This record gives sequence, C-alpha cells and structure tokens, in this order.
Amino acid sequence: MSEAAVKKKVGKDLTEGVIYKQLMQFAIPMIFTNVIQQLYSMVDLMVIGLFVGSVGTVGVSTGGEVSDLMTPVATSVAMAGQIYIAQLAGAKDEKKMKEAIGTMLSLMMLTSVVCMILPIMFYRQILGWLNCPAEAFGQASSYMIITCLGMPFIFGYNAVCAMLRGMGESKRPLIFVSVAAVVNVVLDLIFVVWIPLEAAGTAIATVGSQFGAFAAAFYFMNRHKEHFDFELKLSYFKIKWQHMRVMLLLGIPQLIRQFCVRFSMLWVKANINSYGLVASATYSVGNKIEKFVDVFFNGVTGAGSAMIGQNLGARKLGRVKKTQNITLLYSMIFGALGAAAFLLFPRQLFRCFTSDAAVIEYGVTYLRIMALGCFIHSVVSAYKCMATGAGEAGLSFVIGVLDGVSRIAVCLFTIYVLHMDVTGYFWGAALCHIFPGLVSFAYYASGKWKTKKLLTGE
Repeated sequence: MSEAAVKKKVGKDLTEGVIYKQLMQFAIPMIFTNVIQQLYSMVDLMVIGLFVGSVGTVGVSTGGEVSDLMTPVATSVAMAGQIYIAQLAGAKDEKKMKEAIGTMLSLMMLTSVVCMILPIMFYRQILGWLNCPAEAFGQASSYMIITCLGMPFIFGYNAVCAMLRGMGESKRPLIFVSVAAVVNVVLDLIFVVWIPLEAAGTAIATVGSQFGAFAAAFYFMNRHKEHFDFELKLSYFKIKWQHMRVMLLLGIPQLIRQFCVRFSMLWVKANINSYGLVASATYSVGNKIEKFVDVFFNGVTGAGSAMIGQNLGARKLGRVKKTQNITLLYSMIFGALGAAAFLLFPRQLFRCFTSDAAVIEYGVTYLRIMALGCFIHSVVSAYKCMATGAGEAGLSFVIGVLDGVSRIAVCLFTIYVLHMDVTGYFWGAALCHIFPGLVSFAYYASGKWKTKKLLTGE
C-alpha cells in the first residue's frame, strides 16, 4: 500500500491548510468525544441521584475519586505518546513512529495492572482519608472496587486514541466513545433502575462502557494493522528503550503534574466532606457540571497541542504561532459561553442531577463562583498547549505543581484569613489557575519554543 493511501485512511497532515478551519475541523470530533464521555459519566450521577438519593451521589463521587486519580496516569503516558508521535509524524519519520506506537501500547498495559491492584488493596484507607461520610461508605466502597477492575480498558482506549490523534486522526475516537455511551446508558438502566444495585450497578455500567470503548478501539487498530505494523503477538508488545526514554521524560513530569492537581482536588474534596452531606453533594454535582463545560475548550486545546506538535516537527514556526493564537480565541469563546450558562441557569443545571432543594440552592453559589473560574481556565488551557505541543516536560511539571499549590494556598487564605465557610474552597478551585497561567503565557511570550529541540528518541 502506498504512503499516500496510508495517510488518506489513518491520520491527517496538520502542517498544511487554513489554520482556523483545520483546527476547528480537528477539534470538533475531540469536543464531541469529550462531551459524550462526560454525558455518560453524568448519566451515572443523574441516575444514582434520582433513584438512590444524596447518599448514592456522594458514594459514587467519593468512590470515583480513585478512578479519577488513576486515570491521569493513563492520560499522562498517552499524552507523552501523542506528543512524540505528532512530532515524528510532522517530521515524516514513519519507522520511528511505528516503533513508538508499539512501545506506548506495551508501557500502558503494564502500568494499568499496577493502577488496578493498588487501590483495591487499600480502598478502606483511601476512603477514610477522604472523610467519606459514614452513610455513603458502603456505596463508595462498592463503586471504587468495581471501577478499578476497568483500569486496563481505560489505559488501552487512551493508548489507541493518543496514537491516532498524534497522527492527525480525531474522528475515530468519537466512534469508540459513542459505543461506550450506549453501553453505559443501557447498563445503568439495567443495574440501577431495573435491578437496584445502587452504586455497584453504576460501577458495573462504567466498567462495561470502558470495555466497549476499548473493544472498538482494538478492533479498529487490528483491522488497520498494516498502518501500525500491528500484530496480535507477544513479540509486538516489546519496549524499545530509546522510545520509552522519550515517553518517560515527557510522561513522568506530566504524571507528577496531574498528581499534584489531583492531590489538591482530593484535599479540597476531603475538607468539603467534613461540612456534611449537603456541602459534599453540592461539590460533587457542581464539579461534574464544571467538567462538562471544560470539555469544550479542552477539546480545542487538545487539537491545538497536536497541531503545534506536528508543525514544530515540520519546523513551520509561523504556523505554530498562528495555531496558538487561534486556539486561544476559540477557547475563550467556549469559556465565555460556559460562564454565561453558570450565571444564567444554575438551578436548572443542578436540577438535572438532584431533587434536594438544599443542594440546589447551595449550587447557585457554587456556579456563580465557578463562572469566573471557567473563563480563567479557558485562557490558561490555551497557553498550556504550547508547552505541551513542544514537549516541554519540565515546564509542564512546574505548571502542574503551581496549579496544585495555588489551589491549596487560595483555600487556606479564604478559610483562615478571610474566615469564609465552605465557599472558601469553591473560590480556591476557581482562582487556582491564575498562577500557572502566568507561567504558561511567559513561556509563549519568551519565544523559547522556536528553538526547542525536537523529540527524536536518540
């Protein structure tokens, strides 16, 4: 098969074409992919909130924190692979690109086993540290243990999607996650509504959906195996040190960054849980709504990172700068729309997840604060994509540490200096992105990305 035919079927050259049009065409499937992921995740919370109540909501939210903590391990390694593959694709080095794909798949599978076993072994200690309300402990335990069994599927799905996005393909992951969404909704109806397994039923639906996404991704990769030199043999799953070295250099700082952010979020969650069931349920629902809005500008910035990576690989620096600026514009538009929704329809948004009047009223305060945070986050994410696309692992680490430290620092200031109640933690979550945003902008303004050495694996 000719090289042209390969590129036509799998991947897209992001170094040519009209930037504003190409960026949006590449971003739209990523946005829809993220939206569908959040929708079926929100369906879990809707179903459990409406059919089980606040105890179930807090159980799923708290039990899901570990899954939310382990998933960044998958996304960190996957993002490292995506950056590396994008630069190799831009440089037209197909031999190294295919070797990097095999290495990434192997590394992801090995890591997933560790992330599955450890939380199951220490689930009681983890839930205790999170100050899980006693009423929700059983629900949270069931949800945590069952969802951890789905870790290999999460890692496998993220690996294939990162590989494809690095090659310029964003439509296929949308198909994979659509399969997951259908499976999730059907299983939620069966195991929560029809067979009342409560949080355990939601967990079964979640793992089932993860398996569906992974199965669809694996089927695609096996069907188009000639593009990746893929073979379903143990000999294919071998790690080449020169490629793993690059992924670890990129992935470990990304992972530490994600853990710093997640640790600070867990710290906030644990402290909010100490205020009781209403405060905990408000934060659980509000955080889910916030994540749904975030996916719009996260999709744009994800596309921007891939485009920047390919164009840096092709050494098209003028195109890199234009991509960054257009990414910022699109991200700010989505951030402004999200902030407007938070301000105009707070009660309506909360009613989608709960019928508890106290939680709904508290939710109005939460979303009004998060309206500002939403817009700030959209701007910060746009500037972060330059560091991500350039493969600046050290800078990404600094940004992540700042994000986590800022979240805790602002919370401590609002609670102990301004003497706020639980809303002080809401403000910490809203304002924590300012400081890492300043660092990200400084890197872009410095122009150091223009002289960044490309990732070669040598």
